Amino acid sequence: MLRRLKIRTRITAGSVLIALALSAIGGFVIYDQVRRIVQHGESSVLHAIEAPYVTEIAGDPPVRVDAPGPGQLAAVVDPRGVVVVDSLPSALSALVEELIAGDGDLHTIRAGGADYLVRTTAVNGVDGAWHVIAARAAASQASVLDQIAALLVVVVVLINLGFGAASWIITSVALAPVARLRRSAHGLADRSGDELLPVGRADDEIAALARDLNALIERLRVALEHERQMISNASHELRTPLAILQAQLDLALTGEPSAERLVDDLAAARRTLARLSGLATSLLELSRLDAQVTPSSATWDELGAELADAVERCRRRFGDASVSIDYDLPASGGAGRVVHLSVADFGRVCENLVANAVAAAGDRPVHVELEWSLAADQATLLVGDDAGGMNPEFVPSAFERFTRGTGAPEGGSGLGLAIVSSIAAVAGGTVELQNDPGAGLTVIVRVPTTVTAGRSSARTPAEETTLAE
Repeated sequence: MLRRLKIRTRITAGSVLIALALSAIGGFVIYDQVRRIVQHGESSVLHAIEAPYVTEIAGDPPVRVDAPGPGQLAAVVDPRGVVVVDSLPSALSALVEELIAGDGDLHTIRAGGADYLVRTTAVNGVDGAWHVIAARAAASQASVLDQIAALLVVVVVLINLGFGAASWIITSVALAPVARLRRSAHGLADRSGDELLPVGRADDEIAALARDLNALIERLRVALEHERQMISNASHELRTPLAILQAQLDLALTGEPSAERLVDDLAAARRTLARLSGLATSLLELSRLDAQVTPSSATWDELGAELADAVERCRRRFGDASVSIDYDLPASGGAGRVVHLSVADFGRVCENLVANAVAAAGDRPVHVELEWSLAADQATLLVGDDAGGMNPEFVPSAFERFTRGTGAPEGGSGLGLAIVSSIAAVAGGTVELQNDPGAGLTVIVRVPTTVTAGRSSARTPAEETTLAE
């Protein structure tokens, strides 16, 4: 039920409950102190009534006991048990023997339907022990206490009502910026633009919340724009090979083509289809990397073995005398090291970087060198080539998706370096380009490592499936 209440109601109710508890405790303490004060006052009155008799009895004989003053209730009993003076009510006088036998403290005695405050004092005289009984009607004390109790109840109620109203008003004022944020958020959801949530002039928690929300909105807008741009670019990239494939198939079906022409058309269509398949695979890979939060891991030795396998796959793929691919892998040094990168992703990084180098060379001979090393708390992959380097103007945007530099070969999707950068980012690493225009390009991928003992070096079935694909 509390979850269904508004924050203002919950704060006000909680504040009132706390105030009620504190005021109740305070009222009880005040009432108890007033009761003690009244009781002390009544005790002082009784002491004043009995004081003359105590003084007379304790003095020199003979003892002369005078009648009490008007309105005073007192009784004096001599050592023989004879009541010398008695101004007590008859109902209380009948209890004199019981009162004498009491312990002498202040007591409330009910007699004849009324309550009395009674105190008995024993006084040692010359001829024995005398007893002085002083009494006072308790109605006055009860009346004072009842009035105090009623006053405290009224004060507590008024204080709590005022506290509740003040709490409601203060909470309403404090939450007013939140209401404005909520209304502004509804407005932002209904219209597009660069508008942000209003930030109050006060440098408080709500203003900090508004600033954080605005930063979140800006990041979401950037991500949304990035996603829209990616969809637009992907649509453009997919539309071109689809149109080419459609034209090639239409051309193959027109007229009565010769067997040789039909083979050429089907081969061209197959190449276009392969380009489409590669583009779709790259888009799916980027989507997976965007959704991945926790990086995978593999031992440094596992990734070293994958480097050798990736080089062999690239040699078979680019089986041309003009393309040479070598790698440098230290014999040892990575035992017990775990790299925050899966085997499949590492192989994809190697293959993408080699493919980029071969594509950049075009028809010219190219040599690609891969080096896998370990230093301190990070592993480093260097992929260098002599394909002529990259256009310096293109370097700042080289890792953006669907970007290709001037003079880039046809058929590329512009996603190779973007995938490498995304894989490194998920692993908590970095990618650096060392460009030497006219000579070659070196790509440096750095990934953090940790020391973990006893890890198995076997690949997971998912990684084996990915590598096989």
